[in-house]
Amino acid sequence: MAGRVSTAAVLDASGGNPRPYADHRPLRIAKLDLDPPGPEELLVRMEAAGLCHSDLSVVNGDRVRPVPMALGHEGTGIVEEVGSAVEGFAPGDRVVLAFLPSCGQCVPCMSGRAYLCDRANAANGRGELLSGGFRFHECGQCVHHHLGVSAFSTHIVIDRRSAVKVDRDIPPEIAAVFGCAVLTGVGAAMNSARIEPGETVIVYGLGGVGLAALMGALASGASRVMGVDPNPEKRKLAEELGAVGVAPDATADAIAADMPGGADVVIETVGHARVLEEAYRSARRGGRIVTVGLPPPDQKFEISALSLVAEAKTLSGSYMGASIPARDIPRYIDLWKAGKLPVQRLVSSVHRLEEINTLLDRMSAGEGIRQVIRFDDPAD
Repeated sequence: MAGRVSTAAVLDASGGNPRPYADHRPLRIAKLDLDPPGPEELLVRMEAAGLCHSDLSVVNGDRVRPVPMALGHEGTGIVEEVGSAVEGFAPGDRVVLAFLPSCGQCVPCMSGRAYLCDRANAANGRGELLSGGFRFHECGQCVHHHLGVSAFSTHIVIDRRSAVKVDRDIPPEIAAVFGCAVLTGVGAAMNSARIEPGETVIVYGLGGVGLAALMGALASGASRVMGVDPNPEKRKLAEELGAVGVAPDATADAIAADMPGGADVVIETVGHARVLEEAYRSARRGGRIVTVGLPPPDQKFEISALSLVAEAKTLSGSYMGASIPARDIPRYIDLWKAGKLPVQRLVSSVHRLEEINTLLDRMSAGEGIRQVIRFDDPAD
């Protein structure tokens, strides 16, 4: 079966891209040849894709990826073709994309930690699909896949394990954010921190992931959730969502005035070593600190080694919210439908693919929560 042409946002250099991006345009809109799906793959027509700080990290070089690369890792779309060996998917299904699939055979997968899948992580690092190789081509040259997804494209071919089937009645711009912001943030609260009813929580960073973590904390029964972010609009939204107390910046001493002794759980989503240090100090004795932010690789942080024992604190990283997409995306959608996760509040604006470089500038400036690209008419 012949392939087709996909319109995609392609990055030619990871790092060294000056701002403003709207002027220098590190992402170019290109027509790419797209192979048909292999036996274990799906052809998906994209409906919507969200911009995440992880996308910006590839553009600015904090997360170096092989190029050229069709960018984007959070999105939703409609299955148009299925490979000959695919079961459980059919043309017309809506799917949310998972940026780390699971091979089901490596040690992490077999031990119940599929979010650490060795094979998927290696494939993502090479810019390939989990099933191997590339499906995008331009003038005979292979174009890499971003986290097995490349969501900023009108059509994509993905491994079937990178897709989770969801209901068709969810608006596309809302369905898209379940693939990363919700999966990571809510998962950090529910899976990694395992927040219990009555516990106190601080969330550092109130972007898409941070606000999703705040929602997850409240849905878990936290008695008090405090949000920390320099952006007043984000702090205002956090209060509207149920945060009791917000601050533009918070040291451990300032936190103690509001939460004597510190919080039971602290979730850090900023991706900066200094903030992680403050998050650690803001937890009470016996408290749990969960970090989901992705700082530049050269950043180091310092904590008192003695405090890990003397204060019995627990510090843990949380990749993809320690979530199993096939299990957790439907679960989080059910909580959204029940009104317990107001995910729709994360979508701050809807745009066209051609605006993507301007959207990167807005994200760099800390504007908006989740900017979403629609591949049909955003006004529809």
